[in-house]
Amino acid sequence: MDYKFQVMGPIAENGSVREFKDESVFSPEPGTQKMQPSHIGDCGSVSGSFQAGGRKKWSSGVYKSIKTVLLSNKLNLLMPFGPLAIIIHQLSGHNGWVFFLSLLGITPLAERLGYATEQLAFYTGSTVGGLLNATFGNATELIIAIYALRSNMIRVVQLSLLGSILSNMLLVLGCAFFCGGLVFYQKEQVFDKSTAIVNSGLLLMAVMGLLFPAVLHYTHTEVHYGKSELALSRFSSCVMLVVYAAYLFFQLRSQKDIYVPIPEEGSQNGESTDDNDNETPEISKWESVIWLAIITAWISILSEYLVDAIEGASHAWNIPIAFIGVILLPIVGNAAEHASAIMFAMKDKLDISLGVAIGSSTQISMFAIPFCVVVGWMMGQPMDLNFQLFETATLFITVIVVAFFLQEGTSNYFKGLMLILCYVIVAASFFVHEDPRPTGG
Repeated sequence: MDYKFQVMGPIAENGSVREFKDESVFSPEPGTQKMQPSHIGDCGSVSGSFQAGGRKKWSSGVYKSIKTVLLSNKLNLLMPFGPLAIIIHQLSGHNGWVFFLSLLGITPLAERLGYATEQLAFYTGSTVGGLLNATFGNATELIIAIYALRSNMIRVVQLSLLGSILSNMLLVLGCAFFCGGLVFYQKEQVFDKSTAIVNSGLLLMAVMGLLFPAVLHYTHTEVHYGKSELALSRFSSCVMLVVYAAYLFFQLRSQKDIYVPIPEEGSQNGESTDDNDNETPEISKWESVIWLAIITAWISILSEYLVDAIEGASHAWNIPIAFIGVILLPIVGNAAEHASAIMFAMKDKLDISLGVAIGSSTQISMFAIPFCVVVGWMMGQPMDLNFQLFETATLFITVIVVAFFLQEGTSNYFKGLMLILCYVIVAASFFVHEDPRPTGG
């Protein structure tokens, strides 16, 4: 059969195809010259129909992409609140409502940012995909932080970044453990313990970078009062950025499979392994890139209104700025991580959930915070690593608690419940905590 197939190919090409060409194009019959103009017209109509078909195909592709990204999630019903916040700002300027509506409008955008990142991760591989998830998952926090830094709201920058770390480590990871534990309640889910240890070490190093400027400030042991603390913060930030760059190199070169789930555990669930293998992207690579750019730009616009309304919302609602910065803003900014971590945990991909939650905390502590210090240095803003004693102590205790939870390399719904309740205690603490420092820092 193979031989016949190979022989028939040249015959069809050299024989029948050539005869077809001779009969249709080069036929000496007199009727052909009359047919030539119509052939030309037919070619024009074919090219026109081809162009029309191309436009139709392009428009249907755009509609399909919009439908997939914007109309496939119920959370997207909150998107109109973003433009509504801008309208209310222009008409009344009521900061409380502007802040609340901006917060609602950013929430689905943060989640869709995570969705577009996940789609792009299909084309980049597991390791780069995990890093992309953490990076674009933190894009909302970074955008808000840069706008606040530009407005000289240094304390808001510190509190929002600190809150992102606490939210990822306690709330996001806790919900992932809890939901995954409920789905797979008959067994303990496992994850790569070595990866968790590396991230815990980086988080402890970040705590060290934040602790020393605070201790230097509160012990009044600065060589140059008001200057040594800032100089130490800038030097430590540069060191932390170098360490984070080395960490990225370590992940991409030495630990290429760092986000790949443990295979033997995946095989214990009959259907989960097959489902994971059959997952396919819903949009193309370039569609993912374009949507990332569009959503990031829209988040940037809403973040400016959000930051401008923070102080007014604090006075209007009688809520401490510390609570807004540490609890409310990160919950919105971490919507992408929250959805991704829970989804992967419920599919028994706990390594990816850990990479999203703990990896995001590591990225904020070792990259976003030092980056904001360096950007503030360039802007002439005295952004430092002194996050105040109460905030630094909260972070230190949180890192220690999570490190203990991760040391066994297993998870269940009870561990997740404990992490969630720890976050509730942190939220209550910041609700009754009065920031001793003015917002302008």
